[in-house]
Formats: sequence, C-alpha cells, structure tokens
Amino acid sequence: MKRISTFLIGIALAALSIVSLPTNAGALTDFGENKIVDAAIRGQTLGAPATWYIGLDTVACTETGGGTEVATGNYGRVAIAASLANFAGTQSAGSTTASTGTTGTTSNNIAITYTVPNFTATVVSMRWWDAATSGNAWICTNLTSSKTINSGDSVSFPIGGLSFQADN
Repeated sequence: MKRISTFLIGIALAALSIVSLPTNAGALTDFGENKIVDAAIRGQTLGAPATWYIGLDTVACTETGGGTEVATGNYGRVAIAASLANFAGTQSAGSTTASTGTTGTTSNNIAITYTVPNFTATVVSMRWWDAATSGNAWICTNLTSSKTINSGDSVSFPIGGLSFQADN
C-alpha cells in the first residue's frame, strides 16, 4: 500500500473465548491520506472526527476502500471519543496529557467493548471510521490471521490493546 506516512496499528482483541488478533502493518486509507495532505500542506481544516468508530471486517480492507464490515445480528461499531483521556500520549501508556514522547505511538486508555454477538463471523481486518454507520474509513489494518467470533463471545480491545503508531 502506498503511504504518505506509514502507520502501524497493533491490536489485541481479547475476550472470554477470544485471545489475540495479530495484525499486519496498517495504513491510512486514501481518504485519510488526502485529509492529512490537505490539512498539513494545503491549509485546509483536517476535520478529524470527535469520535472514532471501530469496526470489524469479514473481508479484508484496503487503503483504497475495500473490506466488508460485519453486517449481521446485533453487531455495531464501537464509539470512542477522540480525547486525551481515552488515548495515551506518546510519552507513555496510560498518560492523559498532550503528547511529548518520541515514539509516535498512542494506545487506548479505556476498554473498547462490543455488544455480545448473537451471530458467528470470521473477522479478518478492522477500520477506524468517522461515523457510527456509513461514513469514511480513515485507517485500515488486516489481521495476520483471521479470528472467528462466535455467538455469545465477549469481544473487546483491552486497555492498551489497540495502538496506533505514526512512522518514526
């Protein structure tokens, strides 16, 4: 995938019967890349979402779009507000102040928990969206191996389990 800047996302999807979902390097989608170029170079407003909606895919996503989101049962994206409290500063996991570190990495400071599914689906990738439904995917990452989520599983990203790294 072409990248304006390489972004890495490390994910651990943990649950009662689900352990980890190892991921490949993630990337900004073309939409996300265009927003950053326009904001950083062309003087446009970034328009980053006030809330991120983390979705799971049954068909791999790509930076050009692609992917097929879980579309069954009681599935829904999980909303997490973009804030210093919800995402760590680059200086340390769990920090709640503006970034001052050198790692370019943030992670979630709160658990991100999905509704207990009443369906079975095999997840192969995940995306960060700017809306609860439809909207624009800003970030895409494919899992290194798929994971089947069964009806009744508890599915969540534990604290520190979802990380995002700007290429250093």
